[in-house]
Amino acid sequence: MNKYVERLYNGIVKENPCTVLMLGMCPTLAVTTSAINGLGMGLSTLAVLIFSNLIISLMRKIIPDQVRLPAYIVIVASLVTVVDLLLQAYVPSLYAALGIYIPLIVVNCIILGRAEAYANKVGPGLAFFDGLGMGLGFTIALTIIGLVRELLGNGTAFNAAVLPESFTPIAIFVKAPGAFLVIGFMIAILNAFHIKNNANDLVQGCDGCCSHCSKTGCHNDKKEEAK
Repeated sequence: MNKYVERLYNGIVKENPCTVLMLGMCPTLAVTTSAINGLGMGLSTLAVLIFSNLIISLMRKIIPDQVRLPAYIVIVASLVTVVDLLLQAYVPSLYAALGIYIPLIVVNCIILGRAEAYANKVGPGLAFFDGLGMGLGFTIALTIIGLVRELLGNGTAFNAAVLPESFTPIAIFVKAPGAFLVIGFMIAILNAFHIKNNANDLVQGCDGCCSHCSKTGCHNDKKEEAK
């Protein structure tokens, strides 16, 4: 597989930040009461991820290690400010719905995590596609969660009525517990397709079988030692 396509695939499926790496849970739980909110938050994060990865990759050789994280935060904060002002100017209804969660993108662990773990180690091309893949994965996950919650909680999809009037909305899905339920079902489906989430805590390259494994210090080893 082409390495650029692989970055897209990893971000959307194999290393999806929401359903596999379990990152960015705060906006995931808070804003996905509707599909539009989830899509808006996802696209906002996508834009910041792409440009922050790109800028950090281009500047990776001139940013001193001693101020690496503060430099990343300044770059991300500048990009978030631009996104915040654009939403306020052109999509005020979405801006009002997302509220404080747009500025909080600055400290979103997905963005800082990709900057530290990947963007500052590779060229701008791979960094761009990594940001694109992770952003698309986050956007898709938030949109699906928001769509399911909106459909079951209000009987609508993207604010359009799609279920018959006889349908009785399940109010719990537009409340906080609904987000946990939907994410739980999504993770169960991924596990059924053998796409493991970060809760498995396996050493990289581990297939879960310890009988012929030469690796040490993994989560399964600790389980065996505890018995």
